[in-house]
Amino acid sequence: MSSSNINTRERILKSTLNLLEVSQGKGVRMSDIAKAADVSRQALYLHFKTRANLLIEVTYYLDAIKGSEERLLASRNASTGLERLDAYIVAWGGYIPEIYSIAKALVAMSDSDVAAAQAWSERMQDMREGCEAAIRALDRDQMLTSDYSLDHATDILWTLLSVRNWEQLTLECGWSQEKYITTQKSLARRIFVKSDSR
Repeated sequence: MSSSNINTRERILKSTLNLLEVSQGKGVRMSDIAKAADVSRQALYLHFKTRANLLIEVTYYLDAIKGSEERLLASRNASTGLERLDAYIVAWGGYIPEIYSIAKALVAMSDSDVAAAQAWSERMQDMREGCEAAIRALDRDQMLTSDYSLDHATDILWTLLSVRNWEQLTLECGWSQEKYITTQKSLARRIFVKSDSR
């Protein structure tokens, strides 16, 4: 891919990201994106075959800008399941406020926009995989409570760390980010870790 194609692709991604941030969940059309990126609709579709593909790619672009891979290193390199659980909660919980405006836009659009729903669903499945890895690490260390199957424990952690729960606790209840992280770590330990391993 030539440097001009890379520059055009990045300009499209930046423009899409900016439009989503200011849209507050209102639909963002391909024509809006093309206009903001100063490209033709034909050029837009040369780089992104579908609107869903573009919205999915913009979430990965946001991850690259925000350094999501680096944030997850502590979790991935943790030596124990308990360390992995704590590190994952810190990484994801700290990331939510930085991606919240995009998350909110995609969620709001999802009811009437199949592409937005697909983009959000795919990214939340990626986040669920992180939850599953933390639960499996606890299980490997024989620290996971027998109260739940691996799948059920993963589902519970995934729900506990949802963007909606973060929104409820920090924005609606007024919790600080520090209190949110500390409480989520404490709750996760109580729910998933055998009492003699906490």
